[in-house]
Amino acid sequence: MALSREQIAQRIARELQDGFYVNLGIGIPTLVANYIPDGIEVMLQSENGLLGMGPFPTEDEIDADMINAGKQTVTAATGASIFSSAESFAMIRGGHVDLTVLGAFEVDVNGNIASWMIPGKLIKGMGGAMDLVAGADNIIVTMTHASKHGESKLLKECSLPLTGSGCIKKVLTDLAYMEIKDGAFHLKERAPGVSVEEIISKTEGKLVVPDEVPEMTFS
Repeated sequence: MALSREQIAQRIARELQDGFYVNLGIGIPTLVANYIPDGIEVMLQSENGLLGMGPFPTEDEIDADMINAGKQTVTAATGASIFSSAESFAMIRGGHVDLTVLGAFEVDVNGNIASWMIPGKLIKGMGGAMDLVAGADNIIVTMTHASKHGESKLLKECSLPLTGSGCIKKVLTDLAYMEIKDGAFHLKERAPGVSVEEIISKTEGKLVVPDEVPEMTFS
């Protein structure tokens, strides 16, 4: 069975390490804030100028002035800092973010990512995506493995305008967790109940499959 949005966020949260500064993109990545493992402290950074985001607020905690880059209301963790977006982007461009989690439309075998526009469709703007892929070494992309029409999003070569080139090393979809290296997707884990054959059939780009592919587990 394909992973839910919440399960994807839970799996990504396992990549967090104590002391990390982390930027979470719009969409599924924002849910990671709700699944930070016990016993570690991370500082979640938002490019609109907040370092130290907490979980999403309850009704009693909502503050309309406290928002993330996706205009969602958020809470501030103990020790949080609020500053200008110029300083926030300086932090990103200076390579001071340890992990970036982004959504995408397409990713290819060379680590290219297309995430910001589909020609002919209305877009609100680039946001911070280009800065994030240029300024971070550790990036995880999360998305559905295939489109609603069944077309693979894991490609030999991206067809949409690129956000960044050669910058993506890890991809987590609703079907599998993969690493990108040597011009191929390397299958590391599969979603519970999802067969290797299904993953192969929905991956256009070269896919390297080991003899044993463990299933992800969720407590």
